[in-house]
Amino acid sequence: MNHVTNNTTHQRKIIHIDMDCFYAAVEIRDNPTLQDKPVAIGGTSKQRGVLCTCNYEARKYGLHSAMPTWIALQKCPELILLPVNMAKYKEVSQSIRQVFSNYTDLIEPISLDEAFLDVSSSDLHKGSATLMAKAIRSDIYQKEHLVASAGVSFNKFLAKIASDWNKPNGQYVIPPQHKDKFISDLPVSKIYGVGRVTANKLHGLNIHTCSDLQQWKLNELLDIFGKYGSVLYYLSRGIDNRVIQTTREAKSVSVEGNVRK
Repeated sequence: MNHVTNNTTHQRKIIHIDMDCFYAAVEIRDNPTLQDKPVAIGGTSKQRGVLCTCNYEARKYGLHSAMPTWIALQKCPELILLPVNMAKYKEVSQSIRQVFSNYTDLIEPISLDEAFLDVSSSDLHKGSATLMAKAIRSDIYQKEHLVASAGVSFNKFLAKIASDWNKPNGQYVIPPQHKDKFISDLPVSKIYGVGRVTANKLHGLNIHTCSDLQQWKLNELLDIFGKYGSVLYYLSRGIDNRVIQTTREAKSVSVEGNVRK
């Protein structure tokens, strides 16, 4: 993670848009008979496949992204498993990107189904990032008949966390004045880059929330976690000055990154 510092900058307005169950949602949209049925996208069990994503009906059975297909079929025998149609998803993703461009030129695609938008300089909707996020979600639905969730805050870290808060088809705003209260009880597992190994290491130090992490000094975290200690130090305080990288290429939706979408 770059540019995670404690420098003060002008107040930014960042929106994180996250399409809900993107692959599955596209397939259900194109085949309405799949509505209200457990649907997953991924490889077949014969190919040692895994699920790329699944809809909320499938999740009621305990299914999730990255789950081996054969286990998913055991848990949900009536699961409708569809193959990945990357060309279709990329086309829809490009259409959604065009919606973003109506609001700002500062767009950082993360994957086919999510992106950061910096709307700090936009005067649309009286400059309200909250209203812009609602409008973007509405525009996406009108254009593609797909629902998206959004997070709105003053940096990328908080905006991304916020987009996961009211899923599906919702949005959440973390204004600067609510930052400290919001982040205090936030599990450290929500911090960018904290996987199972790092989470276990933190828990072993009796660090479970960002509030716990805030009790540690920067040099202590650097000693234990190396350079990543700096990321932990600043993000646990809601500090993230990373800029929008407009040249970044969108990657396909990864199974690891799509668990809750």
